[in-house]
Amino acid sequence: MLQRSPDLRPHAIIIGSGFGGLAAAVRLGARGYRVTVLEKLDGPGGRAYVYRKDGYTFDAGPTIITAPYILEELWTICGRKMSDDLDLRAIDPFYKIRFDDGESFACTADLDAMRAEVGRISPGDVEGFDRFIRDSEAIYKVAFEELADQPFHRFTTMLRAIPNMLRLGGYLTVHQKVATYFKNEKLRIAFSFHPLLIGGNPFTTTAYYCLIAHLERLHRVHYAMGGTGAVVRGLVGLVDHVGGTMCYNAEVAQITAEQGRATGVRLASGEHIAADVVVSNADVAWTYSKLLSETPRKRWTDRKLGRARYSMSLFVWYFGTTRRFEDVYHHTMVLGPRYRGLLKDIFTTKRLAKDFSLYLHRPTASDPSLAPPGCDAFYVLAPVPHLGSGTDWRAQAEPYRAAIQKRLEETVMPGLGDVIATSHMLTPQDFQDRLSSVNGAAFSLEPQLFQSAWFRPHNKSEELEGLYLVGAGTHPGAGVPGVISSARVLDEIVPDPVPLRQPA
Repeated sequence: MLQRSPDLRPHAIIIGSGFGGLAAAVRLGARGYRVTVLEKLDGPGGRAYVYRKDGYTFDAGPTIITAPYILEELWTICGRKMSDDLDLRAIDPFYKIRFDDGESFACTADLDAMRAEVGRISPGDVEGFDRFIRDSEAIYKVAFEELADQPFHRFTTMLRAIPNMLRLGGYLTVHQKVATYFKNEKLRIAFSFHPLLIGGNPFTTTAYYCLIAHLERLHRVHYAMGGTGAVVRGLVGLVDHVGGTMCYNAEVAQITAEQGRATGVRLASGEHIAADVVVSNADVAWTYSKLLSETPRKRWTDRKLGRARYSMSLFVWYFGTTRRFEDVYHHTMVLGPRYRGLLKDIFTTKRLAKDFSLYLHRPTASDPSLAPPGCDAFYVLAPVPHLGSGTDWRAQAEPYRAAIQKRLEETVMPGLGDVIATSHMLTPQDFQDRLSSVNGAAFSLEPQLFQSAWFRPHNKSEELEGLYLVGAGTHPGAGVPGVISSARVLDEIVPDPVPLRQPA
């Protein structure tokens, strides 16, 4: 399958071409490794795969870029400018929240406008908003600027972080922290839902994730013209620029090892590919339970992985319409009647509820090129329990989609059913079968306090020398900034290729 090359540079295999895998390939390639990216699917992106159907283009996963400078750095280390390949445009307001009673709330970078929005809903909470903004900045400076790209495979790193964690209230949950600033329930929802963007429950996720509010305001929320797939294509271009090789329809079955060290991979086809370094961008639980099933493991045993808590999953409906819905904003949250109760159903009791809260994405509000003229492309996302719920999605997918359509028709998209031109669905079963995610979890391990930092699977594997992990399930966590930062950690822990060189 692979064309053998006389290239004698040390070989690094990257398993998976999600954002973490592509960023890892760029970084290792720029440092002098010969890089091969092995992707199970027929194209790049992983969760950021692109679907094209009936003249419509749909980003499968991430829809926003919140820290462009992290991406820019990848172009810089290749001696190029990101702006030559990507057109990123700030979206403001970031998103609009529609509460169940029809009242809306716009989240924007303008602090005065935000104070006005807060005051409109609850005048007594403006002072709390100012405190929240101040404290979210303090959390951001420690949890993101100082720690996000630092390796946590040594417990001493965790010990050094504890004083700041205590000082900044990291032992609280996001909702507990937000509730100290806001009395109004709508505002508590508006400023605490962010962990859901990375697979976390606001009622159990550490308050460190309050940093997202400052991250959005500081670096803005951006949209890539052409969709997030344009970012993926840009990164693939960088992999090519550093001499890397992309291989699709190349499913890895095992990571091979000898004497405690990773030696390469065996593909599902049976082919073995040797490597000096292996970086897995596959789901971490899948990496350890499936790809290392033939390797004795000391820490990430099947028993430990079975006891771990996994993120919720997602039901995503992609659809195109034969007309435009100009009243629908680019990013809209369509909230249901329950918040705490719905999250309990999703994360704790793992029950597929009849009500839901939705994220509605209309990229054609900013980029009409993703649909035929006069038409719109959408994706609507509902957080749902992972496959531990026992839901049979083969039977439930269409009824659930129809219920979502009805909800949209009743709230922000009247007449939707008459103008649907194309449709595609992604269920938790697809996350497991197509994306090799254990339990169909959309974001790997749930980002709880004791599944974060040192407690999370390390970027440098504890099980094998020469094996490294990037992506949502390792440090620092899910989300585009998180997974790209996980690749940045490799600069600190992957050895320089020069000592590995073999004489010509």
